[in-house]
Amino acid sequence: MELGYKGERVLITGSTKGIGYACAEAFAAEGCPIVITGRDAATVEAARQKLASTYQVKVEAFAGDLSHPAERERLAAQAPDINILVNNAGAIPGGSLLDLSMQTWDQAWALKVMGYIHLTQIYLRRMKDKHAGTIVNIIGSGGRSPRFDYVCGGTGNAALMAFTGAVGGHSVDFGVRVFAINPSSTKTDRAVTLAKTRAKAKYGDESRWEEMQHHAPLGRLAEPGEMARAAVFLASPACGYVSGATLDIDAGSAYRGGPV
Repeated sequence: MELGYKGERVLITGSTKGIGYACAEAFAAEGCPIVITGRDAATVEAARQKLASTYQVKVEAFAGDLSHPAERERLAAQAPDINILVNNAGAIPGGSLLDLSMQTWDQAWALKVMGYIHLTQIYLRRMKDKHAGTIVNIIGSGGRSPRFDYVCGGTGNAALMAFTGAVGGHSVDFGVRVFAINPSSTKTDRAVTLAKTRAKAKYGDESRWEEMQHHAPLGRLAEPGEMARAAVFLASPACGYVSGATLDIDAGSAYRGGPV
């Protein structure tokens, strides 16, 4: 399918690994110049070099902690002209309300929740002036199926879903689409580490981590590329009537009654 990309410049936050890196690959494969971000300068530069050599597109790198407003402003100054923003940076820890300190809540939400909101505000203003642009929020299915043992993440994700709907329902008036994707458990480093921890607790052997996936539809976790390809399609001119919506990509997990 011809998606209609014509060199749109794409900013993907949290893009040195996992879903963020897969998004960077998928947009680069469409010929889009990209800007990637991460906290560690050496890691970001290594990812930049790999993407540039593999896909032969312009790849820019930004190293900084996007949990701080000043760093978001610095990113926006370094990458002022962006056609597509993919908000992806942020991993909210598990734990119940009784387990997590308020400092943990503040730190987790500073990056993912406030980071998404702030960067959307910055780039939406610029896109409004051009009467064009797309913003994609990679959120997470915990907001659709809240659990006590993931209350910080689920609550933050639910807030971002409401934010996406509120903004995306109005942004189309000035030519900008805003939508979200809710990945379910995806085969990232973080997910594998969590599965190993659970396998060690259950079986006494972390090498049996793949057995922890048996509850999942299709007997496996989602692949980062599956999320990335959905983002690229939905953000493309070929799918230009999507805004305000949040797409759950969970192989029906929300309707199975089990964890997502």
